[in-house]
Amino acid sequence: MTVGRSRTLFASMLACAFAVSLQASFADEWHTTSSLIGSSKYGENFQRYDYVNPDAPKGGTLNTVVVGTFDSFNPYIVQGSPAAGFAQFTGGLLYDTLMDQATDEGSVSHPLVAEAYKYPADYSSATYRLDRRAKWHDGQPITVDDVVWSFQVLKANSPMYSRYFENVTEAVAISDREVEFHFNQKGNRELPKILGDLVVLPKHWWEGTDASGKKRDITRPTLEPPLGSGAYKIASFKPGSEIVWQRVPDYWGAKLPVKIGRENFDTQRFTYILDDNAAWQAFTKGGLDDIKPENSSRRWATAYNFPAVSAGDVIKKVFKTTSPQPMQAFMLNQRRPMFQDRLVRAALTYPFDFETMNRTLFYNSNTRTHSYFGGTELASSGLPQGKELEILEKYRDKLPPEVFTQEFKLPVYDSPQAERKNLKTAVELFAKAGWVIKGGKMVNAKTGAPFKFEILGSADTDQVISSPWIANLRKIGVEATLRIIDQSQYINRRDHFDYDVIIGILGQSESPGNEQRDFWSSKAADSPGSRNYSGIKNPVVDALVDRIIFATDRDDLVATTHALDRVLLWNYYVVPQYYRAVVWLAYWNKFGMPEKQPSYRGADTDSWWIDTEKEKALAAKYKGLN
Repeated sequence: MTVGRSRTLFASMLACAFAVSLQASFADEWHTTSSLIGSSKYGENFQRYDYVNPDAPKGGTLNTVVVGTFDSFNPYIVQGSPAAGFAQFTGGLLYDTLMDQATDEGSVSHPLVAEAYKYPADYSSATYRLDRRAKWHDGQPITVDDVVWSFQVLKANSPMYSRYFENVTEAVAISDREVEFHFNQKGNRELPKILGDLVVLPKHWWEGTDASGKKRDITRPTLEPPLGSGAYKIASFKPGSEIVWQRVPDYWGAKLPVKIGRENFDTQRFTYILDDNAAWQAFTKGGLDDIKPENSSRRWATAYNFPAVSAGDVIKKVFKTTSPQPMQAFMLNQRRPMFQDRLVRAALTYPFDFETMNRTLFYNSNTRTHSYFGGTELASSGLPQGKELEILEKYRDKLPPEVFTQEFKLPVYDSPQAERKNLKTAVELFAKAGWVIKGGKMVNAKTGAPFKFEILGSADTDQVISSPWIANLRKIGVEATLRIIDQSQYINRRDHFDYDVIIGILGQSESPGNEQRDFWSSKAADSPGSRNYSGIKNPVVDALVDRIIFATDRDDLVATTHALDRVLLWNYYVVPQYYRAVVWLAYWNKFGMPEKQPSYRGADTDSWWIDTEKEKALAAKYKGLN
């Protein structure tokens, strides 16, 4: 063992021991900050984020372009396409959650609707105490009844919340400010903390009637602006094309530590445009789109040469991030018979030539993804050993033998001979699965049916990513095609698993837990709206997910996550693509911002503000630019 590895292991052991002792000391005591990995750098006396400008001026308009359309203000059901500003899992601009996830630390939350929480030593329940100042936009207080009702309707109607809180059996009001959540199993160390992610909805509004006297229905889409509690409310909208949010002047939480120096724009305007190219043109002209997160390497490298960039009126900036790297991949839908054979899925991995794509298309800006938990200590590597090996041994007869004998490695295209070698391997794997090449086509040896599938996409970048893979697949007789559809159709088909292959992104945290059910569980595979895009139904995966959720300590969590990562990789449920450990932002030079941004998130645009002098200068130079 090297000195560096020894130090890392020792540090990890100390962190695990500290986290365990910390969790034990937390039991049955009220705490204002929750953390799943050690303690927050702010401790229990969180006053504000250390990177924000507490005196940031308020005012102005943030303009944003969104590709697609919308037809609903209810993001918590599978039906409909929610408008920008709403969020499926967080409160978005309209609603507050019990606690607010930290912007500058992983697996940490600070008070919002709830001012404190506690839980017993056996993790059999959790109690949240509401901030007496919390209120809805109509002035009514946020009550424990609102919390209880929100838990019930979200768990009943939102597939994501249903799996996230699967082990929470009920929410009970135990006083006028305290809500106790009961669990059906003990030892779920994450559950007390993540209940802070619960969105609180206004019971009295949703159970009331609209202007026509019709009773509202939380289980259906709606375009009636809902009552909220957050920093913004809907000021106006044009169905499908525009929504404008206005900052609430008497927002109850404006002086909370998580809000100080943030949410500084008076107005946020979202304009919908049907395709990505038109959205890009809108940004270059100004007025409709002020900040553009850039995902295209080609565009970042070659397209930011329009006059506003040359004049310094549009700024390109790179923000480094320390957050876990997501798994971006071609998701192979096993609900389709063609992808149910592991050998076939493995074969499809070999024609993906990352190295050539990175060099010729992405300007060497990307890194190949080798783990579902990249950028963290949770990523598997080498061969399983120690506790991870002990865990996997229980399932040896149900796992691919390579799990125990080979280090997982993706094919590499690093020489002129590599393409021939990798495509030959793909053909051999297809042959083992009963597919052969006849007349230049990959066909089933018994039925003669061709192997073909469709990649479903919604943006021009999907074509850039897919085309090289499609071209290599054709070299071995596999007929793959790409179909681009509009964003709303895409979301509907994705949520109902109506596709052969999609390009998906699965993000992780430094402390995986209950959300893993939504990614991998057999139950999620049959639940519309889940993120089990590959349709995984594997009893070993289910067992490992449960063990992660009920991990006894950090060491057990890390070992089990290594095991899960390895099982997922060796089953070839996806064709991994790449990641970029930075955030690219381009923005019109109308903003002020803190000297530093949170390294965990990379950039927190909620901490930016409008610089009125800069904005005036832009408006004078570019007609119509706000």
